Amino acid sequence: MNQPPASEQTVRTADARTTAMRSILGGMAAQVIATATRMGVPDTLGDGPTAAEDVAERCGVPSQSMTRLLRALAALGLCAEDQSDQFALTEAGNLLRRDHPASLHGFARMFTDPVMLGAWNRLDTAMQTGEPQFNDVFGAPFFDHLAGQPELSALFNTSMSQATRAVGATLPGHYDFGSYETVVDVGGGDATLLSAILTSHPHLHGTVYDTPSGAAQAPDTLDEAGLARRAGVEHGDFFDSVPHGADLYLLKSIVHDWNDADASLILRNCRAAAPEHGRLLIIEPVLPDVVPPDARPGIYLSDLNMLVNLGGRERTRAEFTELCAGAGFEITRFVPLPPKVGFYIIEAAPSPR
Repeated sequence: MNQPPASEQTVRTADARTTAMRSILGGMAAQVIATATRMGVPDTLGDGPTAAEDVAERCGVPSQSMTRLLRALAALGLCAEDQSDQFALTEAGNLLRRDHPASLHGFARMFTDPVMLGAWNRLDTAMQTGEPQFNDVFGAPFFDHLAGQPELSALFNTSMSQATRAVGATLPGHYDFGSYETVVDVGGGDATLLSAILTSHPHLHGTVYDTPSGAAQAPDTLDEAGLARRAGVEHGDFFDSVPHGADLYLLKSIVHDWNDADASLILRNCRAAAPEHGRLLIIEPVLPDVVPPDARPGIYLSDLNMLVNLGGRERTRAEFTELCAGAGFEITRFVPLPPKVGFYIIEAAPSPR
């Protein structure tokens, strides 16, 4: 076997080390972001270069400590030090501001919160048992824990809304909603996705169906979008039933939360509610059969997050096909959204009874 020249091998080893170290230190990087967003650092930096001393004063910490935090953020590509102790947000850093139209502030807060990360310390146990560890760490299942903490539940809803915006911006242009009149967004949260669909298709009427805590912000979202006359909110548990008779049912980022038995129950309830001409759209990432060289790690980290916190999983095409077939649906097509969005539209029709 031919060996590369020593100089080339040295460079490759250095690059490999950089990649490994970036991953090894990823947990620390997440805590830098968590601290910055909790303290409001991105909002304080605002639109222009700001002295570290001014940021420190507004955030109530010593100037030297703030300089150290800002330099770590700069090394992560979230801000830049324009001159000594003068910092400005990068385009990526701007997404951590509360007032940015594409803000990820809530998402960053939620996914760096101890409630999201606490069970990750038991990932090895989750792998051995196949069971979520959140219950053991926090004393209740994930969504029950959220329901008992209104502020945390609201933060989770905000994070899901922010994660859904990219899907809402692209979904209406990648699927023909023209033949439908009514749509139910099952587990639709604050109505971000339903609002995007109804805004793009004025003939449609829709319903968000979720628990009271899950849909707490939905009325405001619909009102702000001017959709109160064409959309409403119904409360319930999709493990018991879903509203009957709609032309189209949506499940966005719902199926991956649950193991096969629970996911099948949700799908069967959608099948019981859907007319024979109805359709189901599952909006989820789809795992490739083999990890590609250019794979984005998010979907695989999400897969493990589902394992440790909820007992769910991300799925391949074959796994979605089998899951739907067992619940009375036949998948008719997989429609990829743009790669940077990272989701698929999985269209399913009721199987003949």
